[in-house]
Amino acid sequence: MEKSVIPVHIRALVPTSLGCAVFLGNDEKVFVIYVDQGVGAAIGMFLSGAEKERPLTHDLLGHVLAAVGAHVERVVINDVKRGTYFGRLIVSAENELQQKKIIEIDARPSDCMAMAAQQKAPIYVSRVVWDEVDDATELLAGLQAEQPPGEV
Repeated sequence: MEKSVIPVHIRALVPTSLGCAVFLGNDEKVFVIYVDQGVGAAIGMFLSGAEKERPLTHDLLGHVLAAVGAHVERVVINDVKRGTYFGRLIVSAENELQQKKIIEIDARPSDCMAMAAQQKAPIYVSRVVWDEVDDATELLAGLQAEQPPGEV
């Protein structure tokens, strides 16, 4: 049985004392997933198109996927249990005979979001997660009102 999913995008990245808050959502709702500082920085670099001196881990994975004729098709934040989110990286690969294969890989949502940002792939949230998370729209609006443009 296919679970319904809701399209979302990364609305903001906010540094925290322990890492980074990633605000995900759409016009209806926004929620937060906290990630470690390194992955938060990588997501920010991919979103801004920043040049990097050397490839990061997510760049390496992107290069490996491209080398084997694959790409990230989409990512899904598919579950949350006791505050821990779970994600799936959906990879599409095509061989030399144009035979397409879809591969679904269990991954941390932080890595899923980084790969989605790097490969410009859509992000989805399962209806189960969407219905469970608290709406942080007002929190994000408050943070954006406090910061100069472009910082949140």
